[in-house]
Amino acid sequence: MHVLILGATGRVGARVLELALADRHQVTALVRSPGSVRQTSDGLTLLQGDARSAADIRRSLQGADAVISCLSTDGGTVLTEAIPLLIDAMKERGVNRIVSVGTAGILQSATHPGLLRYEAPDARRSSTRAAEEHRRAWERLAASGLAWTVVCPTYLPDGEALGTYRAARDVLPEGGTSISVGDTAAFTYRVACHGEYVGCRVGIAY
Repeated sequence: MHVLILGATGRVGARVLELALADRHQVTALVRSPGSVRQTSDGLTLLQGDARSAADIRRSLQGADAVISCLSTDGGTVLTEAIPLLIDAMKERGVNRIVSVGTAGILQSATHPGLLRYEAPDARRSSTRAAEEHRRAWERLAASGLAWTVVCPTYLPDGEALGTYRAARDVLPEGGTSISVGDTAAFTYRVACHGEYVGCRVGIAY
């Protein structure tokens, strides 16, 4: 499989990149600073560019079978600027499968039917900006006609993959409070490789 990874220098994206290369997939990573990518492999193509550039996105999709987006929402609008460009380019290139990493805030609330978790009155959030960015990205993907999945981890501390996580469609597994970076990457990679959970958000937690 040939995979395009966006956000390959982030905490989750770097782990996804490691997994894909270890399995000998062909990988293209679109990054702003190629020097910040630690992995090297004959199967890795590093492209310097910006996910907010339509031309860079189209270039990076050349030969791809699937896309894994680990783009961050930290302090900016990269995600919501990139997703519409990515959808258009994927359709143009005939690439159908995309897995994006979101946040548990855009899952359905267990306590307030009809609301998302970040909208619920009992949500412990000082800011909803990141959740709103992820919501807009999810809504664009859901309307795209592509084979999409949004992986929605809850609190995300650094840590290795334990393989003991739980996953649930559109909601957070009951009582879930955290999920490591390692397990989030492993689950995201698995879903992309095996075509699981197409057309839904997936909550993951221990």
